[in-house]
Amino acid sequence: MPEEAADKTLNDFLKGKSDLTRSLFDHFIEEFQRIGKVTIHPAKTMIGIATPRKRIAYITQLGKNFIHVVFPFEKPYADNLCFQKIAQVPGDDKQYNHHFRMLAKEDVNKEVISFMKLAYKLGGPKG
Repeated sequence: MPEEAADKTLNDFLKGKSDLTRSLFDHFIEEFQRIGKVTIHPAKTMIGIATPRKRIAYITQLGKNFIHVVFPFEKPYADNLCFQKIAQVPGDDKQYNHHFRMLAKEDVNKEVISFMKLAYKLGGPKG
């Protein structure tokens, strides 16, 4: 089976989710769109968020009352209040996954937006 055939659609991910979860997802994407143009890439197990050049964040879980987002950065940003976990990807000394759990729209605060902007900048066109 080709890899594309295994991918899900956005509707597959959102089907049966609570109104709260759907509104959190919509809000998170809208906030990213304020920073710059991003596209949504549903895959087999997660939803990628990408600039024209690369994927800059992943929604890995749509829970009953939250969304879970992973930002892959090349170094750990330990001095923060928004990430519940920062973990180096095994075997990759240049990727540290920063885990953010959004329970309310207000969770996308100035600090989170600063990391969203950083992800966008790092994933933007090479200058």
